[in-house]
Amino acid sequence: MASPRSNVTGLDAVFRFFDKDGDGKISAAELTLCMRTVGEELSLEDAEAFVALVDGDGDGLLGFEEFVKVVEVEGEEETERGLRAAFEMYESEGEGCITPRSLKRMLSRLGTSSGIHECAAMICRYDLDGDGVLSFEEFRSMMTMV
Repeated sequence: MASPRSNVTGLDAVFRFFDKDGDGKISAAELTLCMRTVGEELSLEDAEAFVALVDGDGDGLLGFEEFVKVVEVEGEEETERGLRAAFEMYESEGEGCITPRSLKRMLSRLGTSSGIHECAAMICRYDLDGDGVLSFEEFRSMMTMV
């Protein structure tokens, strides 16, 4: 029976897939084998280095808790990359921020017609420092509120 924590994370099946010998730990060899199974090449040396990097208890293996931490960090990094890409679409003027003009331009490309004053009002809702534009940090805050 799966532990309550593994049910919460939904990663217990993935962990069991990687844990080929069923000992409750993932070795570098198991990691290499599983990565190959999903079409990724990972040398044993690289797998050993990776395991050593994230091995919190120093046993040379990845336990479930260590595995969850790795997956959560990867998910956060992927989310950050997605937010950065979305921000760059709206920040089309190369100023490092979303201006009312760049917001209007992107909304127009997406098929929504908004005037410059409406775009300024949209920005104003999430403009934490009151400078009339959205920085990446303000954009990230806005996206996590939505």
